[in-house]
Amino acid sequence: MSKGLIWRVTLILLFLLLSFFYLTPTLVSKLPDWWTGIFPKDKIHLGLDLQGGTHLVMEVETQKAVEGALDLIATDLEDSLNAQNTRFKRIARVGADRVQLLMYDKASAEIVQTFVKKKYPELELMPPFDEGGFVNIQIRMNEKEGESRKDKAVQQALETIRNRIDQFGVSEPVIQREGIDHIVVQLPGIKDPKRAIELIGKTARLEFKLVDENVNAAAALPSSIPEDDELLMEKKVDPATGAVTEIPLVVKKKAMITGDLLTDAQVRIDSQFNQPYVAIEFNSTGARLFDQVTAANVGKRFAIVLDNNIHSAPVIRERISGGSAQISGSFTDKEAADLAIVLRAGSLPAPVKIIQNVTVGPSLGQDSINKGLIAGLIGVALVIIFMAIYYKLSGLVANMGMVLNIICLMGALAALGATLTLPGIAAIVLLVGMSVDANVLIFERIREELRLGKTPKAGLDAGYDKAFLTIMDSHVTTLITAAVLFQFGTGPVKGFAVSLSLGIIINLFTSLLATRVVFDIILGRRGVKRLSI
Repeated sequence: MSKGLIWRVTLILLFLLLSFFYLTPTLVSKLPDWWTGIFPKDKIHLGLDLQGGTHLVMEVETQKAVEGALDLIATDLEDSLNAQNTRFKRIARVGADRVQLLMYDKASAEIVQTFVKKKYPELELMPPFDEGGFVNIQIRMNEKEGESRKDKAVQQALETIRNRIDQFGVSEPVIQREGIDHIVVQLPGIKDPKRAIELIGKTARLEFKLVDENVNAAAALPSSIPEDDELLMEKKVDPATGAVTEIPLVVKKKAMITGDLLTDAQVRIDSQFNQPYVAIEFNSTGARLFDQVTAANVGKRFAIVLDNNIHSAPVIRERISGGSAQISGSFTDKEAADLAIVLRAGSLPAPVKIIQNVTVGPSLGQDSINKGLIAGLIGVALVIIFMAIYYKLSGLVANMGMVLNIICLMGALAALGATLTLPGIAAIVLLVGMSVDANVLIFERIREELRLGKTPKAGLDAGYDKAFLTIMDSHVTTLITAAVLFQFGTGPVKGFAVSLSLGIIINLFTSLLATRVVFDIILGRRGVKRLSI
């Protein structure tokens, strides 16, 4: 055996050994302790359609993110002008893309314009005009800046949802952006999809707002509520009867502190009432603000608002330093745990709307696996029979290459941590045909050369050489198609593209190298004068 042939046989055996090495966790139900400590222990991941679970398509309401950014700018301008003792009538967002400032005189308006240009250079300052004796200044967010904020909102929502799912404990989730404002979430094997959906979609906008005690909330009409106030509801649950009571409260629109300043949130149990509550910790900025706010408002009620619902509104008894607080309410253990998760993971920058919700049961997934395996086995059996009858011994060599192709493909899927889906199984069945198709091209070329009177060795060399470009052309064009499918396809299509791409690359190796090695070994024997093809 020549050195070149020894090198090729060694390479094939190495790939075969590595494939079984990575497939061991999938093939063996229980691995020994010494294996799991050093060697790969992950099985081939199964997609949602094979394992069962939930598939969600969510739409991020990006316009809300723009409006929220403008609200923050309005609040920041209000604080800054108050700190500078600059008088103004009103500062508020108007419409979907601008903030309006009503100033008492032109001198103050000029000061504000200079300040806005310096602090918010990315915003467009509109020409001021008179309105009812006031100077009306409007700051507009242009289309380019608006689109940038929308794009960032989707990216931030993607990361927030990923953090929440990681803390929820779903293994092997798929979370990816699709299009401009859609996010696809696949949660394989979850046992409580309803809870997961509620957890993912919760905006979790946490705000601390002062209660306006000067307004009688129970008798207040929308027209009687001051412009800088809003009416919210506090829900209370009777622990004995479970009855829910909604108590109206009028609170200041401006949030004193927001959940963006949190660093941690954990569930604790109240030793006195044996009820769960959520203990929160602020960062240095939040701790300083919380200290200042509580010091300045001792004796007043402080509403803890989550997604425009008041969870509790305790009275500030004393100054609270140290950056710690608690959110109490009529929580169940599960509600408190979920609230802690969304507060730790952060609030969504904009509301998300679920536009598609598909749940696949585990039994349906197992049925898909069984049918996929049956289809694959039938396909392999038919190909093996055809090749053995039509091409005789050479057909058996092609069948060997096909089996090697499947083993190496499954090993590659396991090594790369790829996910096997039902379309992925379809791609494997398709590759069974592609594997022998390459060998058919080679065999027909060899037959032509043998008809011309060449020796088996010369015919074999000419057949592989002349079929090489044709095989490369067909495989490369298919690989390009698979790449396009992976780039622009959704979850199931991506699974098909991954299996197809890996299979094409491996098929080039098995059809051009592995089967050639077998023929070289056969023809290397003395006295072989005829090739069974």
